[in-house]
This record gives sequence, structure tokens and C-alpha cells, in this order.
Amino acid sequence: MERTDKPRLINRLNRVEGQVRGISRMVEQDRYCLDILTQLHAVRAALRRVESELLKEHLQHCVAGAMVSGDEAEREQKTADLVDLIDKLRS
Repeated sequence: MERTDKPRLINRLNRVEGQVRGISRMVEQDRYCLDILTQLHAVRAALRRVESELLKEHLQHCVAGAMVSGDEAEREQKTADLVDLIDKLRS
């Protein structure tokens, strides 16, 4: 499937990459711990937003498509994949 949201996701991930490099510089420069922790929190929040967008896209297209496809094996596989993902996210 062609991703319609690819440019937006790449842009967000590039920003996260820049933030992580900035945090590395902060550590090298012995910056104040709370400033570094604040930036780490911002990176985690940004990654959660990317994760949420990807999950939404997956549910709206891949899973929804499998549910209406008439292909029982595909439906079962998408369901099993989601259960596995939920287990990973909980741990």
C-alpha cells in the first residue's frame, strides 16, 4: 500500500532525530540534568505521536481492508498481529 502520510511521518521522524542529536550534545556539554530530562520527555512524546499516526493508518487501511476482503486467513492474521502488538505495548 502506498502511504499518503509518508512525508509527514518522515518530517516528524527527522525532527525527533534532530532532538536526539541535541540531547547528545547536551550530555557532552554537561548541561543541567533537568533540561536533558525535559528534552528526553519531548522526544518520547514525539515518538508516541508517530506511533499513534502509524497505528491509526494501519487500522483504517490494512485492518479494515482485511475485514472486508472476504479472506479469512488475512483477517485472522491481522487480528493476531494486533493482539501481538497490544501485548508488546503493554510490557
